[in-house]
Amino acid sequence: MSTTEAHTDLPVFDHDFVQNLHAGFDRIRAATPVQRMVTRHGLEVWVITRYDDARAALADPRLSKKNDRMQEVIQAKLPADADRREFVDGLLEHMLNMDPPDHTRLRKLVVKAFNARRVEGMRSRIEEISAGLLDAMAEESEVDLLDAFAFPLPIQVISELLGVDESRRDDFRAWTNALVDAPDDSQQAAVAMAQYLVQLIEAKRREPADDLLTGLIEATEDEDRLSEPELISMVFLLLVAGHETTVNLIGNGVLALLRNPDQWAALVADPGLVPAAVEEMLRFDGPVMHGTFRHTAEPVEYGGVQIPAGEIVWVGLASANNDPDRFAEPGRFDITRDAHGHLAFGHGIHFCLGAQLARLEGQIAVRHLVERFPNLRAAGSLDDVQWRFSTLMHGLQSFPVRPGVR
Repeated sequence: MSTTEAHTDLPVFDHDFVQNLHAGFDRIRAATPVQRMVTRHGLEVWVITRYDDARAALADPRLSKKNDRMQEVIQAKLPADADRREFVDGLLEHMLNMDPPDHTRLRKLVVKAFNARRVEGMRSRIEEISAGLLDAMAEESEVDLLDAFAFPLPIQVISELLGVDESRRDDFRAWTNALVDAPDDSQQAAVAMAQYLVQLIEAKRREPADDLLTGLIEATEDEDRLSEPELISMVFLLLVAGHETTVNLIGNGVLALLRNPDQWAALVADPGLVPAAVEEMLRFDGPVMHGTFRHTAEPVEYGGVQIPAGEIVWVGLASANNDPDRFAEPGRFDITRDAHGHLAFGHGIHFCLGAQLARLEGQIAVRHLVERFPNLRAAGSLDDVQWRFSTLMHGLQSFPVRPGVR
């Protein structure tokens, strides 16, 4: 029998909470290991706030990710007057929203094509893309780091990796922004993206190329292949996760570096610190606030708090990565810290398939920035930044900087 109950005063996960995300989670984590919260749609969720519990929850098979059942749970719990369009999307039938054995089958097929060799083969191209973007930045006295660098780098990389036409990359940014940030436009964006992906897959079937999408189409395991709906959903996942997280990794990470000028100076003096710096960036203010939705297939208990069956659970990655019981002085940004074990890429069977690519992009981006623009400065107040509202991603709305070319 549990002796602890989750707090019953339900904070709202809204724009104001996101603007002060870490302060809010610091208060909640200190008070309770599991906090019930209410989304802006009126959906009640249970947020796991502490590192040990979060790590265990990420690998707990009792927390199901099966999408059809998830949609049933969400629809049943939403208030009658809630706008439900955000939660109904056929593009969500991918392996991130599946349990074994379906998840196991899909992951085996995907890793046939999206593997370490293919990612490492992109290194020189990522270097080239990054250098070209910084060349353009050098011509400006002030730029938005997100528009000029943090967005175009990963979207160009994942587009080239998949074989997406260059002319459609701006469309993908608009679609992704709508899906992540703008529920009123999400259904229209989902339809537009799905229609394009159908056309793209048909084109690759007619004319195979040396790219990831062709690899996914041709991948086999014991005569099994990805079906057409599985291909569409998988490419959707790779396109969204394959650039959105890296945009935020670069933006949030450079913000942390500029807010801590001693850390920026240390990196300028020794670019060999870049790999450790990227891990600390991921821990300190990572690109994802929560693991994607899970639901309790049976009653579970974390930190002495009982969560009944049929409830929605968020695993608080941002909160767990700032748990003082796991990371000493978690609010101090320290690029020499041993940040291993952070949960920015998750844990368990759903560990991020693109972690190697994100790390590679992040390391190249940060190294190029400190080498090319050692005098980089924010163009506005570092204390007055605005965060995009999302229930999943954590990233800046904009980040004006001055390259400070000598």
